[in-house]
Amino acid sequence: MSLDKYYTLGKTGLRVSRLSLGTMTFGSEWGWGAEKSGAKELFDAYIDAGGNLLDTADLYTNGTSEQWLGEFIKDRSLRDKTVIASKFSYNAESGNPNAGGNSRKNILRAVEGSLKRLDTDYIDLYFLHTWDTLTKPQEVMRTLDDLVSSGKVRHIGLSDVPAWYAAKAQTIAEFRGYEPVSVLQMEYSLVERTIENEYIDLGQDSDMGIMVWSPLASGLLSGKYKPSANKVSGEGRLATVAGSGNPAFEKFTDRNWDIVSTLEKVANEINQPMASVAINWVANRPGVANVILGATKLKQLEQTMKALDFDIPVALMEQLTEASNVPASFPYSFFTPSMQSMLTGGAKVGDKPAGYRKNTFIDAAPAGLE
Repeated sequence: MSLDKYYTLGKTGLRVSRLSLGTMTFGSEWGWGAEKSGAKELFDAYIDAGGNLLDTADLYTNGTSEQWLGEFIKDRSLRDKTVIASKFSYNAESGNPNAGGNSRKNILRAVEGSLKRLDTDYIDLYFLHTWDTLTKPQEVMRTLDDLVSSGKVRHIGLSDVPAWYAAKAQTIAEFRGYEPVSVLQMEYSLVERTIENEYIDLGQDSDMGIMVWSPLASGLLSGKYKPSANKVSGEGRLATVAGSGNPAFEKFTDRNWDIVSTLEKVANEINQPMASVAINWVANRPGVANVILGATKLKQLEQTMKALDFDIPVALMEQLTEASNVPASFPYSFFTPSMQSMLTGGAKVGDKPAGYRKNTFIDAAPAGLE
């Protein structure tokens, strides 16, 4: 499988699998997810395939995700061979405004809770989970740098923040000599492509790798859901949380069903599962360093872990890209090739020639994690 090739993440020398295991499904507290025995199966399958990057957060399934992940890692004595990514921001204490958000007070509170649940002395990659619209990046970056200096955190990342905020945070880090942002964790899929406007270029320019969450659009691109007479058939997270107010789960639109239809045609043409094709597409987009796999059943994970073991023909990749394309809005409409040609006098101009930039990998056997 493609999990036994390891790439450095962002500015770091940290070597990780190209596909990571998301553990938001560890626990059924939210009405969907895997019980402990099923979660352990998912963990073991990922590790045995050579995977080493495990993504969680302090409030995933009310803390169960971190707790089980810590137990699974400890049971197999894998702490030094695994890379743990966790996050802070969300509030689990009703009525206490300082038990959430991005303040120094909450970051220092949250990291201690995560370390305890994970039963570890350090977190390899610590993320701000979601922008709170209040806390200045100066406070966030100084606090995260202190955590790195203390040894409780190795590297840092930002998730679900505006592009200008991420750029300012990175500039502050460079100017002050703080630990830089190594990873941007963002939603990206055939259905959700808005990060292409800003974040891909930002990540490449500032050495922040894009770590993709929801590459299957919360399961929509897996093929499990079908539109029928103004209703949707299929069991899973989207059906469970529909109408919850969370925009990440509002996926049942005419545009998205058209994308699903094209994806199904391409998958049938190359005889691959829809989920694998969708993940292959997003993993091979510019700037993408890592894709998070989420699953509640072992069969689902086994399928998606093979997503990079085949190539999609260029013509079919273009079909997927065209079917999911979003028209450029202002000011991005000024950056299209036709508009940019007005700046170059029609001359063909590019940044660097093909092959100038490349990814390298280190061959390693899956047995290295056994």
